[in-house]
Amino acid sequence: MLVTVGVACVAVLITTVVSLQLLTVLVTGQAQSALAAQTSALSHQPLASLRALMQDDKILGSHGERFLLIGPDGKAQGAVGAEVKRTMIGVLGSDRSASTTVQVGGDTYVVEGRPRPGGGGLVGFLRVADVTESSSLIAGRILIAVAIGLVAAIVAGVFLSRRLARPLQVMARDARRLAGGERGLVVVSHGIPEIDDVSTALTALDRALGTSEGRQREFLLSVSHEIRTPLTAIRGYAEALADGVIPETDGSAVGVILVAEAKRLDRFVSDLLELARLEADDFTLELRSTDATAVLYEVERAWRGQCAQLGVSLQVNSSAGDPVPILTDPMRLRQIVDGLVENALRATPSGGVVVLTAKRVGDDTVRIEVRDSGPGLTDADAAVAFERGILRARYRDLRPVNTGLGLSIAAQLVGRLGGTIFVRSSIRNGTCFAVDLTSAGAS
Repeated sequence: MLVTVGVACVAVLITTVVSLQLLTVLVTGQAQSALAAQTSALSHQPLASLRALMQDDKILGSHGERFLLIGPDGKAQGAVGAEVKRTMIGVLGSDRSASTTVQVGGDTYVVEGRPRPGGGGLVGFLRVADVTESSSLIAGRILIAVAIGLVAAIVAGVFLSRRLARPLQVMARDARRLAGGERGLVVVSHGIPEIDDVSTALTALDRALGTSEGRQREFLLSVSHEIRTPLTAIRGYAEALADGVIPETDGSAVGVILVAEAKRLDRFVSDLLELARLEADDFTLELRSTDATAVLYEVERAWRGQCAQLGVSLQVNSSAGDPVPILTDPMRLRQIVDGLVENALRATPSGGVVVLTAKRVGDDTVRIEVRDSGPGLTDADAAVAFERGILRARYRDLRPVNTGLGLSIAAQLVGRLGGTIFVRSSIRNGTCFAVDLTSAGAS
């Protein structure tokens, strides 16, 4: 409110100063115009009439105009001081009209000079101070109007500031409640479009935070469940060993189980750490010219043994093995393809096939596809395929699943490389994950 009042006072002060200056300029300009017209009219009067006026030293105007008659012989007639007379004679010059301002004895004069027929001339002059004094009444009225305007501005400013302050205070309170963790706020309309826009944004933020936190809770619950399961197995066998319940002859089998559960736990923790690195600002890439086809053959060789155990055929489909060069980070590209292949193998039944393809789809774009012959995804599944843990939570009781983080990691890696990832799928016809990378995006 104090700011509003201060702004109103400053605005009124500036308006007052400018108005008074304009008033002085306007009154002075009008007085000079009147003086010029009066001097021109009097300069055509008979010489005898002018001499009579000069003899009486009459003020022939409303602002204190005076006149000096200069005869053909150069002598001046008019009851003025010697310095003023000398200055005015000099202004008229050699029988030419004059319209100027001069300083005489510390006073400023507006001067209008006109030559007379037959020689000589008439000089009219007016002290500027007399003009400004005559405008004091108008200035006083202006000041009164300004004072009334200032009071009205302060009253209006106080009213408007209070009207605006109340909804802003309410929104600030709601924002603090959101920051404090409260959700489901009801934000009311205040009848002010700009403030209502902010209220709408707060409501949208409330909903977005609620959705995000709900997903985080689900994710944390899933993480807790996944970590607890191997830990429970490890602890159970460890306690059994400590209590001597397990015979020595079964020690090797128990060791195999403990190693498998430890690897499972280690894989889950590694996935969590990978997500944390991807979201960090200091995540680095090592870009160099890379043959995408060669990367796919590396993946095929690395997964050949696992595919044989699962009874799944892993194939690289390329144009006769032609290189497909791209500027990217080969290690990260391999990580993306490994994650997509691992996901495909979980969904592909024995006797199925997984096909890897690298091809150029534009002047500077390479597409890498991982296609499986599994059960496929519904449209609803495809829409959330890259969100953490959603598909895992949806299908963990129906088919083999892993940590539920692999596709999310792949999507974030693709984003870091400046590419795009998408999925095409249909029920019973398998799923195809495609990654588009460009050299420009990677740079």
